[in-house]
Amino acid sequence: MDKAIAVRTLLELGIREWRKQTALELLRDGKVTFAEAAEIAKLSLWEFADLVKQRNIEWVRYTPEEIDKEFKEAFVSESK
Repeated sequence: MDKAIAVRTLLELGIREWRKQTALELLRDGKVTFAEAAEIAKLSLWEFADLVKQRNIEWVRYTPEEIDKEFKEAFVSESK
């Protein structure tokens, strides 16, 4: 393999990984939506979902109380 090709390949791999890492950090910090993060990473939503799962990124931030409230409100709304 030509030296220039090897360097270009390494740069491309590094940039791809940097995009993924940046997207994951922005998502984790609540600075972007899931779809925006997937776009930054240049991945489909499904591919990005797999990446989030693989890297154990916590991006949904609900307290147990908030979840309980949401369920109760949804239940009330459904029964109307």
